[in-house]
Amino acid sequence: MRTLLLALALASFGAEAAIPDYTGPVPASVPSGDATAVFAGGCFWGVDAVFKHVKGVKNVVSGYSGGSAATAKYMIVGTGTTGHAESVQVTYDPKEIRYADLLKVFFSVAHDPTELNRQGPDVGTQYRSAIFYGNPTQKTVAERYIAQLDAAKAFGKPIVTQVVALDKFYPAEAYHQNYLALHPDQPYIVYNDLPKLAALKKEYPAWYRP
Repeated sequence: MRTLLLALALASFGAEAAIPDYTGPVPASVPSGDATAVFAGGCFWGVDAVFKHVKGVKNVVSGYSGGSAATAKYMIVGTGTTGHAESVQVTYDPKEIRYADLLKVFFSVAHDPTELNRQGPDVGTQYRSAIFYGNPTQKTVAERYIAQLDAAKAFGKPIVTQVVALDKFYPAEAYHQNYLALHPDQPYIVYNDLPKLAALKKEYPAWYRP
C-alpha cells in the first residue's frame, strides 16, 4: 500500500520543478556562527522533514508563529482563530548554505507558495505560506526573491507568501517533532510529504543530505 500511495503522490506532485537562483544583492560578509530562519508552509511535518535533509542545516524545530503564547497549542491553533501558522525554525550554518538557498528550497519543494491559506488537503490560515523574518536582511532578500520569481512567472500563478516580522516562535508539542522520521508509513506522510523529500534529492542533489 505504501508503494502504491507513494507512486500516486509522485505522479501528482507538481512543486518539484527547479526555480531560478536568487539574483539580488546579498550581504558583503557572512556572519560567523549559526543563524536561524522561520518558515510556514502548511503542515509542519513535511516542511520540517525537508529542511532536516538540507546540508548546512543544524537543527529544525516544528512550532507556531504569529500568535500569542497562550494559544500556541496544537488543538487551539487548529481552529484557525489564533493568528498562528504552523511553522518551522531552521538553524543553519550560513557558511555552508545561504539564506537565499533555503528560500529556494522553501518555495520549490517544501510547499506550494501559490496556495492561499491552505496546503494540499489542509485548509485554514494556520496552514498559510509565510516567511517570518528575523532581521532586515532576511526581509529584503525574501521580498526581492518573491518579486523576482513572480516577474519570471516561475509558478504560473502569483506567490501569496506573507513576509512578516517574527515576534516569537513557540516550539510545538513533543509528539510533532521529527514526525516524518518517526511515522514514515502513515498514509498522510507517504502521500503528502515523502514526495517533497524525493523532489529535494532530485532537484538539489548537492544540497541533499540523506
